[in-house]
Amino acid sequence: MPTPLSAQPIRRLTMSDLQSCADLAEDRDWAREEHKWGLLLASSTAYGIDDPTGDGLAAVCVVTSYGPADRPELAAIGMMLVAGRHARQGLGRRLMNHALHEAGDTPLTLYATPFGRPLYEKLGFTDVGEAETLLGHLRSPEHPPRVATRPATAGDLPALVRLDTEVFGADRTHLIARLPAFADRLRVAEEDSTLIGYAAVWPTPAADVVGPLIARDTETAKALISSLADGSERPVRTVIDLRHKELLNWLKDHDLKPVTLTTLMAYGDRDLPGDRSRRFAPFNMATG
Repeated sequence: MPTPLSAQPIRRLTMSDLQSCADLAEDRDWAREEHKWGLLLASSTAYGIDDPTGDGLAAVCVVTSYGPADRPELAAIGMMLVAGRHARQGLGRRLMNHALHEAGDTPLTLYATPFGRPLYEKLGFTDVGEAETLLGHLRSPEHPPRVATRPATAGDLPALVRLDTEVFGADRTHLIARLPAFADRLRVAEEDSTLIGYAAVWPTPAADVVGPLIARDTETAKALISSLADGSERPVRTVIDLRHKELLNWLKDHDLKPVTLTTLMAYGDRDLPGDRSRRFAPFNMATG
């Protein structure tokens, strides 16, 4: 007899689980995004519960930690998925409780959909912001950007990591160092030889995703997005913090359409680190 679902252990996932993770995402009508799953399984800690019938995974979630490995300063929870055939059996709560236990005193954050938000509120997460996902073919700006950008080089990586750590509020070198291989394009903006912003675009089956996007100001953010989208015929998707109204309006004026609203949440009564005035878009919603 197969082990009952309630008795299935929570285990750490490995790269060998990539296809099962993509299958589970597809089961819930999410895009497969195997490219992103590869990054998550390589750079984060993924927890899963196997389907007792042997039919792949029943549930999964991913935790990405930032800062020193022995004392993380921040962690992001994402990709919380439960197979449709096992919905409403407590698997999501069980995985979340496991992630909270493993995190200990580390501050936690996540992006919540309206569907998942009630569970996170019951577990002690509170709202700290909102973000809007936009999608479409970005129309070229009528006037050239006022901020110059260029492709990033290997020599930019130390300065890029320093800027990212300052703005994000925690060291995520292990993730940022993978950007040159993960992204299709990675561009930087600088002034007087000082880096003032950077952004990447990476592929999914349906669109090119812009993220992360860190910039000194809105004009720098516009220039980076425009340069990343220039010459591409694929749709662009990005997630913009609602605090950045000017950029959101500019993107909508240039033919990107709103898709969804998500809520940024933090565990307990905690302020998130970093400078959100310069943090326009996350790497992705799973990693923050």
